[in-house]
Amino acid sequence: MQKLIFIVDDNDSNLTAAALALESEYRVLTMPTAEKMFQMLEKTKPDMILLDIEMPDISGLDAMKKLMGNPEWETIPILLLTSWNDEDVLSHALTLGAIDVVTKPILPSVLRNRVKNYISKWIVVNRTGVI
Repeated sequence: MQKLIFIVDDNDSNLTAAALALESEYRVLTMPTAEKMFQMLEKTKPDMILLDIEMPDISGLDAMKKLMGNPEWETIPILLLTSWNDEDVLSHALTLGAIDVVTKPILPSVLRNRVKNYISKWIVVNRTGVI
């Protein structure tokens, strides 16, 4: 069964680019807001979330804090998406628990490889109980 990935970004072009890069290997659900992501999380748990840092309703960093504060969601690996190149913001994102930050514009082969590398390692780590 294919792994499920949520992609959350308020920009349609970014949603499309990320989905096109991943849909051949993963089930992909795209959402334009963090609020939609939280609604979907009530129904299903993804294997990974790609989450934009800067969104109008709830920022990616605030959404990540909410994810990490919920025992049902805290183990979902999160890759943050951003066009920012601010060391403090990126460092803070990693401190909050993001497994990595992917820069925009999205490079399809780079995104595919990062997702593949992280999802395979994350699943192995979670199965062994070592987090």
